[in-house]
Amino acid sequence: MKAGTFIRSTSLLDDTFFEKSILFIASYNEQGALGFVINREFPRKFNELEEFRHSVPFTLYDGGPVDKEHLYFVHRRPDLIPDGELITDNIYLGGDFKAAVMHMNNRTLSANDMRIFIGYCGWDSQELEAEIAEGSWTILDEGRLF
Repeated sequence: MKAGTFIRSTSLLDDTFFEKSILFIASYNEQGALGFVINREFPRKFNELEEFRHSVPFTLYDGGPVDKEHLYFVHRRPDLIPDGELITDNIYLGGDFKAAVMHMNNRTLSANDMRIFIGYCGWDSQELEAEIAEGSWTILDEGRLF
């Protein structure tokens, strides 16, 4: 397992938050893993959040059940969004969110450049590996985020 991996829930996770979910693992190290559900749109757009009501409509994703009070984002535009952490293949985690919002509002960033998540999925050390071993997740050979 490594950052940049895509995993899909199996039928063992039916009737849970993760039913029919595809996740992108954005961070993976000895302390655990962090990922986002990439195939579940949040029911409201970015501009429907009070703090961003003056922004353009932009699709949000329900990234996971942890920390639903914060936004997280991944992107592939380090030329526009500084300070992101390289995950894999020109995909970055986070960075200067004010710059991201400015470029989104100026329409120099699109849904092909960035995904914004409400919440995330997190696992402690070896927890995700145990869930994969028990058959809750399948590692995908390929996946597309954008």
